Amino acid sequence: MTLIPVIISGGAGTRLWPVSRESHPKPFIKLADGQSLLQKTFLRAAALPGVEEVYTVTNRDFFFKTEDDYAAVNPGKLSTTYLLEPFGRNTAAAVAAAALHAESQQPDAVLLVMPADHLIHDQAAFATAVQQAAELARDGWLVTFGIEPEAPDTGFGYIEADGHKVKRFVEKPDLDTARGFLQQGGYYWNSGMFCFTPATILREMQRHCAEIVEGVQDCLGRSRRVQGEGIMQVELDARSFAHVHDQSIDYAVAEKSDQVAIVPCNIGWTDIGSWTALSNLLTSDANGNRIDGDVVLHDVKDCAIHGEQRLIGAAGVQGLIIVDTPDALLVVSKDNTQDVRQLYAALKARGHDTHKLHRTVHRPWGTYTVLEEGPQFKIKRIEVKPGASLSLQMHHHRSEHWVVVSGTAKIINGEDDRFVRTNESTFIPPCTPHRLMNPGKVSLVMIEVQSGDYLGEDDIVRFADAYGRVAKPENAQAAQPA
Repeated sequence: MTLIPVIISGGAGTRLWPVSRESHPKPFIKLADGQSLLQKTFLRAAALPGVEEVYTVTNRDFFFKTEDDYAAVNPGKLSTTYLLEPFGRNTAAAVAAAALHAESQQPDAVLLVMPADHLIHDQAAFATAVQQAAELARDGWLVTFGIEPEAPDTGFGYIEADGHKVKRFVEKPDLDTARGFLQQGGYYWNSGMFCFTPATILREMQRHCAEIVEGVQDCLGRSRRVQGEGIMQVELDARSFAHVHDQSIDYAVAEKSDQVAIVPCNIGWTDIGSWTALSNLLTSDANGNRIDGDVVLHDVKDCAIHGEQRLIGAAGVQGLIIVDTPDALLVVSKDNTQDVRQLYAALKARGHDTHKLHRTVHRPWGTYTVLEEGPQFKIKRIEVKPGASLSLQMHHHRSEHWVVVSGTAKIINGEDDRFVRTNESTFIPPCTPHRLMNPGKVSLVMIEVQSGDYLGEDDIVRFADAYGRVAKPENAQAAQPA
């Protein structure tokens, strides 16, 4: 049996702001051991018997970041297929894209759909559950995984089952209803994971949401494919994908189909959906505090504190979650962690950068970190991966002064083409075509000082780019940040 895990990596993770941002969503959050949720999901998938390839459905803007995460944990070079969405259309469209692609490539395979933002602590129990699900999938069932509830939790949806057959899906209940479910028995937490063959899911989608599967099929027919050694990218066509309905796979299919089976399991499953869930991964001290970072406490009880750079001091408080990042501080009661999404929504409505970007921003070529900014100036730390390069570009409103801190830069500056080494610098006037490249085998680190009357990241005209961010190379184009 060929098993193909399908990792669904999307969503902004609004309840985990300020660590989760629109440009750095929940799957990329690093846990205490240094691995991201996405990396842990990939490793979990790769460890299953019979897996030779992994599909990932994600936003096209996260392709390079996802590829970097996988490269760090994929020494065996498991084959990877990326279905790259121009924007989110929920899980029904994502599943349809994966199933249609699998039908054209390996129609006899069994697909295992896995959200990228869960943790599973018992790999052996998970592998057993997947084997049971795959056997049911072979018999024509849509199979979901029901987590045996540990408590009457109101943060999860529930599934009612009679034996292996699903009777109904239940939205997140109130506390009294959840208690009743546990007393009655036959109810499980909805894990969001599924197992089925391409033929079965496409048949059921044709029955219950034909417009979605037909829209995705039309989109795939118009989509660009890039094939490499051990990797395939399918870039979903934006114009046709925009017409696909935005629905979850639960609502579009699972809640309507009479062919849904369940595998009850106890696999150490955790849905990392809030700061409470994330902080519970840390060991508590004698006062019930869970600490990640440089923290000093006095008379503090039942608090979770996460710090990234600065020292955090707290005294005389309890029941709080405190999250400190270089550009945003969150303080919330443990009873109100679901309300963090309201803060995120307010920031987005105001157009505040902190809903979208961190001080350190990831790009295909590396990262930049805003160190300081003020009227008519901005200072950045730029790190370029070995062998990588920024686009050939120019800016209308700003000049740039580059100082190499470590490594060697190859720089195009108008008609000048030269190497700039550690402790050397160069100046880029406005309206001058320029390019920064790292020809070496170690990271290039430099400081950039921008000066001008407008310093927005959208003041850029691209002429050429190694990452496909110029639609027509022969024409300059206003585009995304460098």
